Amino acid sequence: MLEDPEASEITDWPQIANNYWVLLSRLEDSSLDGQGLSPPLEEDRVFVVGINALGFSRKGLDLSTKSEEWCRGYYTALMKAARSAEHLTECVRDTTRNITFPREFMIGPSNPRPKPVPLESYAAPLEENCVPASETPQTFYTKLLTTTGFSTGQRLEAALAYADWLDFTGLHESAEEVYDWGLDIAMGALPVGTNNTVDMQTGIISSSATYVSQNVLRATTALAIHHARTNKLSAALPIFLSVLRARKQFSLPVVEPSPTDESETSNWLKIVSWIKEIVVSPSYPQPPPTGDQVPVRNSGAICEEAAVMAHVGEILFASSGQGDKPASSVKRNQDNYRKQQSGLSWTRDAVDMSESTLTSMEQDDLDGRQTCTECLETGMNNWSKMVRRILKEQQEIVDVKEEKIGSGKGWFWGEKTTEKEEEEEGRWERELQLVDSRMGTIQRLLEREANAKKQRTLGGMFGFFG
Repeated sequence: MLEDPEASEITDWPQIANNYWVLLSRLEDSSLDGQGLSPPLEEDRVFVVGINALGFSRKGLDLSTKSEEWCRGYYTALMKAARSAEHLTECVRDTTRNITFPREFMIGPSNPRPKPVPLESYAAPLEENCVPASETPQTFYTKLLTTTGFSTGQRLEAALAYADWLDFTGLHESAEEVYDWGLDIAMGALPVGTNNTVDMQTGIISSSATYVSQNVLRATTALAIHHARTNKLSAALPIFLSVLRARKQFSLPVVEPSPTDESETSNWLKIVSWIKEIVVSPSYPQPPPTGDQVPVRNSGAICEEAAVMAHVGEILFASSGQGDKPASSVKRNQDNYRKQQSGLSWTRDAVDMSESTLTSMEQDDLDGRQTCTECLETGMNNWSKMVRRILKEQQEIVDVKEEKIGSGKGWFWGEKTTEKEEEEEGRWERELQLVDSRMGTIQRLLEREANAKKQRTLGGMFGFFG
């Protein structure tokens, strides 16, 4: 493995990045694994320190002569190189010692107040000896998007990763352009004659769309999340609702009855399979789905639907405070209160759906279980925060009115705390108790899921008995 961030607390990203650069150089070297590829021009190459190779190209290549397996490995190397570059954007390499440092330690005019290097570390680098530690993430993502030979799903994944990186760096307008690019990629792979699936100006899936692929769902959902992150809630909400509407129209998968084997026979089959794996070289894994097909409404899709519901709940709840000031308008407060209740209802339903789906999902559906686990954890945390905020605001309203009554300012002007308000406060106190109790149950479920994930990993490494 070139990368295992969970193996230790500190990940050696410079070494990981260099490993992928060496791999890319080999894959693109016409004398090694790059036969049939057009050799990159010298000015387009990125030379890798420490190896005798041509380096790798900054520009996209034509992979039409390569097998699907080769393209898949090449794609993985590029994506990992892009991720490594993200971790090195604020680092420099001292060319005199070939050591990478965070930029904050560099001594020079562009960093007049360098941070002291830790004890027992190398001496701080001088700016005149430093170069960027890596090519920019944009170099790798642009190459991924301009290379011919990747599937629609691979190109869309690269576009969404690139846009997410731009969002992280604060380049939100550029990120939105790349999200639109991703939507174009998804739409370009729909069958000929499929029209008006998505409004390209708003990203909303049409209610009359007859063919909505998995890639279209991914692209529109990612665009909606981008809008929500950048506080464009009015743009995000209709996209989420259109995605939810499209998902509910998918057909259920056809369930085929699985044969029931006796335990002893099943164990013998496992032994034979284990011996076969030792003697016979395993076949290369099947290619993942391209994402150009219409998904079925299986357990994984239901978990993704619950995640969309959680996003809707967040937006509705967050919109209750947009433009708010400590105003005294009863109508405005009631409007906000209704939005909060609506957002809370969506979130509660998302938690219920993800929990019931996770408990009934097949153990070998690893991606689906991961999606459900993340949705359940996020939804439960949101539910807790929402109830606590409503209860806090309700208590503040009661305290203000009681304060006015105590000072003699509110007795004749209807400021007295009503029985309904006291009843509402009691309702949210009971809801908070329910949330705290539910939180404990969900936490135990998530812990069991984490333990089961570890057991599946260990079982795949060392065991063959079920």
